[in-house]
Amino acid sequence: TLDTVVMAFLEGCTPEEIGEQYPSLQLPDIYLVIGYYLRHRDEVHTYLEERQQQASLIRQETEQRFNPMGIRDRLLARRN
Repeated sequence: TLDTVVMAFLEGCTPEEIGEQYPSLQLPDIYLVIGYYLRHRDEVHTYLEERQQQASLIRQETEQRFNPMGIRDRLLARRN
């Protein structure tokens, strides 16, 4: 996704390293995504921030519905 490629690029990965990490991506496509990011930084950063906020909200809602405390013990108890 755009998110994945841009975040890896921002973490300092080269396009080739991104391709090694995500073999389903083709190198020319990675370069296109990075080029798009470089031409539209403000819009992409806004998009990424919105996605982070959405993910945080979904995580909070999920944790309210399904208490994560003790989940490992509950799952292990199911095995027996």
